[in-house]
Amino acid sequence: MLEIKLCDELATIDAAAWDSLFNADAPFCRHAFLSALEQGGSVGAGSGWLPQHLLLYRAGCLVAAMPMYLKLHSYGEYLFDWSIAEAYQHYQLNYYPKLLCAIPFTPAEGPRLGVAEGENRSEMFTLLYQAIKQRLQQLACSNFQCLYPDSLSQHLLRDSGMLERFDVQFQWHNHSYNDFAGFLATLPSRKRKQISKERRQVAEQNIVIKCLNGAQLNSDFWQTFSGFYRATYQKRSGHNGYLTPETIALWGQNMADSIVVFAAYANNKLVAASLCFKSANCLYGRYWGCLAEFDKLHFECCYYAGIDYCIANNISRFDAGAQGEHKLKRGFMPVIRHGFYHFSPSPLHNAIADYCQRERMALLQHYQLQP
Repeated sequence: MLEIKLCDELATIDAAAWDSLFNADAPFCRHAFLSALEQGGSVGAGSGWLPQHLLLYRAGCLVAAMPMYLKLHSYGEYLFDWSIAEAYQHYQLNYYPKLLCAIPFTPAEGPRLGVAEGENRSEMFTLLYQAIKQRLQQLACSNFQCLYPDSLSQHLLRDSGMLERFDVQFQWHNHSYNDFAGFLATLPSRKRKQISKERRQVAEQNIVIKCLNGAQLNSDFWQTFSGFYRATYQKRSGHNGYLTPETIALWGQNMADSIVVFAAYANNKLVAASLCFKSANCLYGRYWGCLAEFDKLHFECCYYAGIDYCIANNISRFDAGAQGEHKLKRGFMPVIRHGFYHFSPSPLHNAIADYCQRERMALLQHYQLQP
């Protein structure tokens, strides 16, 4: 017997049962990552991200799940839909709430449907998609979105007839380099000189970069890093950022095996750090914070130290985060990422479908990419 349930608190779900559904090498789908967002108050009441995880049980056993949120705004998603929301507002239609299958504040491609071994993935998706459409009606949501799904999920979403949008990100790929110099040698002279100059400028400020992980990341470090993170967001955006110190501390406690930090020290004092997560074949650059501005230090901690790490540890790619055409100058290459949309009936449906198609073509043409 199959039964579909909604879960608004991941802590009530057995961590091993949840994790068994997802690729073990997908850090952002792990129970520890998502529950830290909830327990730390980064999502939940007052955040505009209300957990509505969709669960499928067979004879009382969890056999499929999708991380889901009821969204009251569009912040923290990165494949943004502001123009569509503005069109709804213009025609005096309600755009919020909407249902979102995504990892909060994390524009990294990964599984969005977790399925138990031996279960039919297509069948599980069909059942959950039916439940999603029913939920849209129950909550009067304008749409359902699934952002940054992996290739397995993409096929299911595309075959269901959902509208598709593209996003462009910039990633570094490891072509079996022996060292950083070997990577530099593959670049045009202008890029080589720029990167070498930027790394030299950091060294000339007597800044030492250390790679930290595991037990080196203690509670004192996380408290300091949270302060860096908040100060950086305050300067850039006028708020403290999406993550609470409690969420960051929980990641440190429960996910140390998946975390790599590139920490910058000036006169033996920690002055900046970038927080990354890792899988077997990918390093994910996620969060950055600093005590004060140092020339080119952001590039060193967020890009070059990560490239060094990937080469040293035979990691095949480095996903340094959302957006940023400036990464092209630093050896990163554009890649296509995907978002899928099901809209409740409205007078805007045809216009939205046309917009999605034109947006896809424009991105492909601008970056000279194939879909």
